[in-house]
Amino acid sequence: MYQSDVESFLASDVARAVKDEVQLAFTSPPFPLNRKKRYGNKTGEEYLEWLGELASPLGDLLAEDGSLVVELGNAWEPGEPVMSTLALRALLKILESGGLHLCQQFVVHNPARLPSPAQWVNVDRIRVKDAYTNVWWMSRTPRPKADNRKVLIGYSPAMKKLLERQSYNAGGRPSQHHIGKKSFLTDHGGAIPPNVLTISNTVSTDEYRRYCMEADLRPHPARMSPKLAEFFVRFLTDEGDLVLDPFAGSNTTGATAEELERRWLSIEPEATYIAGSIGRFTSVENVSAVA
Repeated sequence: MYQSDVESFLASDVARAVKDEVQLAFTSPPFPLNRKKRYGNKTGEEYLEWLGELASPLGDLLAEDGSLVVELGNAWEPGEPVMSTLALRALLKILESGGLHLCQQFVVHNPARLPSPAQWVNVDRIRVKDAYTNVWWMSRTPRPKADNRKVLIGYSPAMKKLLERQSYNAGGRPSQHHIGKKSFLTDHGGAIPPNVLTISNTVSTDEYRRYCMEADLRPHPARMSPKLAEFFVRFLTDEGDLVLDPFAGSNTTGATAEELERRWLSIEPEATYIAGSIGRFTSVENVSAVA
């Protein structure tokens, strides 16, 4: 994990050494919120230009079949109960500036998310709570490395019964699909997940937070769920591949990559957050923060 802003890292010898080697760049950059946060989010057109300028050098680090996966939160117009198109424009800017292909959109639903935007949801009561983010999967090639067999989910009770019964109503459907007699009779060990991921991010006390409290360190206020990082690391990489997070924060991505036996690089400018991230590696020996 390197203490650096992303611009300096991309111009460094370290970045040049891993050019064309990163299998997955997975990150959640600071969201374009209307209010400045301590972790350094940008706003408005500044945010748009900033992400666009980073797209090309980040894309250059990817392996030929590598992927860039970016979580972008929703934005709202200042002082008005209307959504901003800034996040969508940022996506287009990344694709165009980086010369990347858009592989798939994922929606990450957090049912436990607190109501926001507070003014329009809690006070004026004219909107419902904003409870999801978009995750955009991009790549240098239309066919990047990916294998959905690595992220299978449990079969539904109905599917389990069907596999036990080994029969179902085959034939045509009103949708004009034709279901073969044996299309769904093979047990593949799980179901292919949808591109809507439901992840409740409700943990208030975990090893990371306990470590920060004991070490008197300020925890990162916008921590990514390890389950989100795990999904994409499993889906898009193999053991030994290199994973990069250029906006590491508390280093959820690096810790997940370590657990799944991937190599990793994480970039974070704030020394306090780097020191706190050691709490994610309590089972690893000889981990320390170096100034």
